[in-house]
Amino acid sequence: MNRKDFLRNTAIATGALVSGTAMASAATENVAANGTQAGKTFNLDYAPHQGMFRNNAGDSFLDQIRYMHDQGFRSIEDNGYLGRATDEQTKIGELLAKLEMRMGVFVVDGGDNWKTSLTTGKKEFKDKFVATCKKSVEAAKRCNAKWLTVVPGFYERRLPWGNQFANVIDAMRAGAEIFEPHGLIMVLETLSDTPELFLQQTHETYAVCKAVNSPSCKILFDIYHMQKTEGQLMVNIDRCWDEIAYLQVGDNPGRNEPTTGEINYKNLFKYIHSKGYKGVMGMEHGNSKPGKDGELRVIQAYRDVDNFLT
Repeated sequence: MNRKDFLRNTAIATGALVSGTAMASAATENVAANGTQAGKTFNLDYAPHQGMFRNNAGDSFLDQIRYMHDQGFRSIEDNGYLGRATDEQTKIGELLAKLEMRMGVFVVDGGDNWKTSLTTGKKEFKDKFVATCKKSVEAAKRCNAKWLTVVPGFYERRLPWGNQFANVIDAMRAGAEIFEPHGLIMVLETLSDTPELFLQQTHETYAVCKAVNSPSCKILFDIYHMQKTEGQLMVNIDRCWDEIAYLQVGDNPGRNEPTTGEINYKNLFKYIHSKGYKGVMGMEHGNSKPGKDGELRVIQAYRDVDNFLT
């Protein structure tokens, strides 16, 4: 499940923002009956996304958010938030404020701009990025968002690596200049989707953030992607800790909930918790099983690993 899939799924469900709590309340009782400690907050701040609990909560994203809150989650992610209509953004923001929940990342999405790449140094790509950053500031205000995902893009094979690195830094400095006055943080995500992406490993993203030298340019450490490309999760998190502002979760292989793959999430979450991390842990993964039972399994998986922290 790559970023394109997430954004497509979000677009399909965007029109389903309607009010109501009956389905979410019934689903909550179902979860409680299955021993998932419904209502108890977690030790770390895990953030589900739209569609993850659709079978239990209904098609409305607002009802899904209510359901998430009822299960003890206190944040959400919404990659495609920037593409929503203004009134939809406002409704999401108002509900989050009412429930005292946080908005995790949404994507600074300029269409295919992240693929055509800021590594090229071409003015039209940088201009598009700057314009999307400015648009993101206004959208962030509607939901009190703090973090925004940025992916610099693909390699430009016709340029030496050093020139590409300089072009990325130049673009990120332009973005940071826009975000800093508003206290927003763009988090650069290192991905494993294709070897054509410019940022492949954490140390590369770390170098970009150090060069940009701004509190508004930090690292999004996606555990699933980094397990695939570099391993040594605790070692690399520790090496880059001062530049990491956001984490995302997904087990490997499969990119599903913790306990379904090879990553020892009990120890990893205990390590992250011990470092005093207070940020969001984005649940950017799928469900290993379909339907209502599969959704309850996701919640129980997080209870199992999170209870290990106490």
